[in-house]
Amino acid sequence: MKIVLFCEHQYAISILSPLQAEIDKTGEHEALWFVDARHIPDFPLREQVAWTNSIQDIYDYAPHAIFVPGNIVPYYLPGVKAEIFHGYAAEKKDHWVIRRYLDLYLTQGPFFTKKFQKLALKYKDFEVKETGWPRQDWIYQHLHAFEPYKNEILSRHNRKLLVLYAPTFSPSLTSLPYMKDALIRLSKERDVVVLLKFHPLTRKEWVDEYRQLTEVHDHLIWIDDHQITKYIMVCDLMISDTSSAVYEALLLDKPVITCNNVADEHYWLDIRDVNDLPEAFDKAQTAEYAQKRKWIIDNYDPHLDGKVAQRMLTAVADYISRHGIPKERKLNLWRKYQSIRKFGKIRR
Repeated sequence: MKIVLFCEHQYAISILSPLQAEIDKTGEHEALWFVDARHIPDFPLREQVAWTNSIQDIYDYAPHAIFVPGNIVPYYLPGVKAEIFHGYAAEKKDHWVIRRYLDLYLTQGPFFTKKFQKLALKYKDFEVKETGWPRQDWIYQHLHAFEPYKNEILSRHNRKLLVLYAPTFSPSLTSLPYMKDALIRLSKERDVVVLLKFHPLTRKEWVDEYRQLTEVHDHLIWIDDHQITKYIMVCDLMISDTSSAVYEALLLDKPVITCNNVADEHYWLDIRDVNDLPEAFDKAQTAEYAQKRKWIIDNYDPHLDGKVAQRMLTAVADYISRHGIPKERKLNLWRKYQSIRKFGKIRR
């Protein structure tokens, strides 16, 4: 198969990379990355993979399949358009919006599979296959790779535990405006080092404000790396708000504290007052929350076996064997306008 890995935002690089690794390993397919220069001006894999910034190049490539970590892809591109998701945040409304751009939804676990199967019956223009989420493959391969990094930090600071603060960037959902003093207090009152890891779309004024904190408080560390998974893997506890990264931590059996999370159900400890953070830190590590994390692991994504990308490629090949390769997605005028406005026109 000729495959396009559709990389619109920086965070998608680590989601798509396991698919590239599987393609390289088997040698059965070829891949071309679309990298959106508006959001990724400096593509870190530029010397390692075939890639382009041009939608016209993608059209001319005539792919058999396009893997999409987002929810909009140009309707006029040929190939099976497979949704692979950008995270697990089921409480965000747009997670369940069907925009009619996609042919195949490759779901993370039973919770998502059941809901998208119901939507497939309603819309009747896409299929659903449970595969797991591709970043799980990278995690499986690196489960113990970053322990020396963690041990070095804790030894240097003479502290016992590593805490990750990873808030969402969304102004209406983020805890950034009111979490600063609580993090400072936690770093002083508990035996911890706190890593500050922000989403690449976070407002510059918040980035600057928190970065300055790390220059005057010994046990706060600023992280510039956009690869959040590494820091979830090394932390002993995660602090956030309404970020999909919460579920990545839970799936690795990490205690989580959120502040003002908007989910209807919390399988972690959610606080409404940031002054409660030190006490919440103690409570979140109890058996009660370990049991709740187990439910998330079983239902959100139990596929930590290193074979997610393999299942995704097989699912797309199976779809093509039954339906052929779509030439163009049929959409109403509004959806077509959205697609053209975002990605431009092409020469046919």
